[in-house]
Amino acid sequence: MENNHFQHQFFQHLKSMLPPYKSLVNEIADLLDISIDSTYRRIRGQKMINMEEIKIISQHFQISLDQLMNLNSQAILFHGNLNDQSENRFKSWLEDILRQLELVHQHQHKHIYFLLKDIPPFYHFYFKELAYFKFFFWMKSILYYDNFKHQSFDAKTHRFEEYDDLIRKILKLYNKIPTTEIWNLESINTTLRQVDLYQEMGYISHTEDCSLIYQQLLGMVEHIEKQAEIGRKYNPAIGLEHDSAPYELLVNEFVLGDNTFMAELDDIKITYLNHSVLYFIGSMDPKLNNAMFESLNNLIKKSTMISTVGEKERIRFFKKLKLKIHTGMQRVHKSNSNNSKVASDSVEKNPPS
Repeated sequence: MENNHFQHQFFQHLKSMLPPYKSLVNEIADLLDISIDSTYRRIRGQKMINMEEIKIISQHFQISLDQLMNLNSQAILFHGNLNDQSENRFKSWLEDILRQLELVHQHQHKHIYFLLKDIPPFYHFYFKELAYFKFFFWMKSILYYDNFKHQSFDAKTHRFEEYDDLIRKILKLYNKIPTTEIWNLESINTTLRQVDLYQEMGYISHTEDCSLIYQQLLGMVEHIEKQAEIGRKYNPAIGLEHDSAPYELLVNEFVLGDNTFMAELDDIKITYLNHSVLYFIGSMDPKLNNAMFESLNNLIKKSTMISTVGEKERIRFFKKLKLKIHTGMQRVHKSNSNNSKVASDSVEKNPPS
C-alpha cells in the first residue's frame, strides 16, 4: 500500500513538472524504452517500478528522492553546470541560459524574480560593444581563456558575432517571461568597476572604445528606465511587441542582493543560487523554495515599487545611476586630457630635429 502511494505521488510530481503540451506517458515510455501499455500500468500502480527505473527517471528530471519519500533529511539537492575548462565553455554558458529560459517559458504560468547584486546580463546584450566588452571580460578574467591572457579589448577586433544568434534567442525568450527585479544603487557598480579597472590597467586598447562602452552603458540604463516607466520588457531595437511581458522593478536601498534567481513554473518553484561569478545551481526542494519565497515576499514588502508607479522615486533612482556613469566618463576624459598634455609637453621640450 505504501509503495502504491509513493508510486502515485512520484508520477503526479512528474506530471506537474511537464508543460501542458507534453505527455507524461510518452516521456516515460521513451525514457525507459518500454511500451505505452507498460507505461500506463506503472502510472496506474498495476506494475511496480524498480529502483533502476526510479534512478533513470529522477536523474532525467533532476528531482530529489528525499522530498518524494518524505525522508527526514536536512540535505538539499541542487543541479547545475560548472566551468568544464573546455574551449567552448563560454558558448556552453550561453546555451545553458537559453535552456533555462526555455524551461521557464514552456509553462503556462511563469514568473521570474531577480534579487540583484549586478545588472542582469540580458540588458548588456542589446548594445553591441558593451556586450562584446562583457564577453571579453568574462572570458579573460573569469573563465581564463589562454588566448586572451595578453590581449586588451579592442572594439574593432573583439566582435564575437558567432554568439549573435544565441543572444537573439535568449533576448526573445527573456522578453516573453514576466519578471520582477529588486535593485539597489550598487547594482551598476560591478560593470563600472570592470570598465574602470580595465582602463586603468591598459586592457582597453583605445580611449574612444572606453567612451563608447560608457555611452552604451548609459543607453542601457535609459532603456531599463523606460521599461520601468511602461511596465513592459522589450528590445529597444524593435520596440513593444504583442507578447512583451510585464516588468516590475523595485528598489531596496538597504539590502544588497546576491544575484539569486527564482522562478515560478505553474505549481513548481525553483531557486537558482549564483556561484563562481557566472554560474548558477538550481533546486526544486520544497523546504528551500518555501523559505526563499517567503524571504523574497518579505523583501518585496520592504522595497519601493518604481515601475508604472512611483514616478518621483523612479526619476530619482535612475538619476543617481546615470550620475555614476557620467562620473566614469569624466574620469576617462580627464585621463585622456592628461595624456594629451603630457604628450604635448614632451614635444615642446624635445622638438623634432
